[in-house]
Amino acid sequence: MDNSKDFLGKEITIKIDRPLNSNHPKHWFKYELNYWYVPNTISWDSEELDAYVLWVNEVIEEFNWKCIAVIHRTNDDDDKLIVVPIWAEFTDEEIRNLTNFQEQYFKSIIIR
Repeated sequence: MDNSKDFLGKEITIKIDRPLNSNHPKHWFKYELNYWYVPNTISWDSEELDAYVLWVNEVIEEFNWKCIAVIHRTNDDDDKLIVVPIWAEFTDEEIRNLTNFQEQYFKSIIIR
């Protein structure tokens, strides 16, 4: 199992899973952010570790940027990395607002 907190402050390679404005495969909402995964990882939900990409408003396939935070869901086994360009910073409030389209259904804390 990969510990999501191990990625904090590090540059990582991620791959696109659900592009900006794509539909969730099981639920009714659209992704308001690019949604990615970290290849060759396994999270607590037995799938690859997921990541929200902030600042990028276009669909891109792959990149290397940094993890600035982790959304740790306290009522679900599915942490989400918050990944941004190396020079970018976001407050906890900005992270909450940008990820609310999906995270509103879960209880969570933001870990830095």
